[in-house]
Amino acid sequence: MLYPNKIKKNTLKQVTYSNRGMDLENLINETNEYYLEKDQALIYKKPTPIGISEATYTDHGRIIKNGYFKAPSTLDYNGIYKGKYIEFEAKETQSKTSFPLANFHEHQLKYLRRVLNHGGICFIIIKINTLTYLLKGEDVIWFLDHETRKSFPYSYIKEKGFFIKDGYNPPLDYLKIVDEVYLERI
Repeated sequence: MLYPNKIKKNTLKQVTYSNRGMDLENLINETNEYYLEKDQALIYKKPTPIGISEATYTDHGRIIKNGYFKAPSTLDYNGIYKGKYIEFEAKETQSKTSFPLANFHEHQLKYLRRVLNHGGICFIIIKINTLTYLLKGEDVIWFLDHETRKSFPYSYIKEKGFFIKDGYNPPLDYLKIVDEVYLERI
């Protein structure tokens, strides 16, 4: 970059992947706040269970010095909607052709199966190619049980998934799809 007095400065943009997926989670959190304000659903982001092994106490409260994950987390969100238990995971990828299954932990997929076995509504919300889709838990499990690929091809997500249109209020109205896919057949 050339500044006045011909001073030259190089500006390098550092690339970080530490908060990848936070944009999608922020949209879902805003959507869930909207649902709560309108008394449509009670859906919350689950906190990761953390144990504290060392802390100090100050006038302002406790400061955590050292901690650990108590147990593997399950899925990102859970709650209740129209009397039905609902649980889902939110994932985002930069890939334009597929969604890597390595983005899921084994315990998450096991938990997804358990929710489905108990009659809960379970799905994943995937953001790929700047588009957002809801993929039913049943279709996730079918793919895992019948395919050998290590990723969902984008074509599978488009075919089996349900496009979630971006909006203003709420930003991602995924419950509209839950109504169509899960609750209209009851």
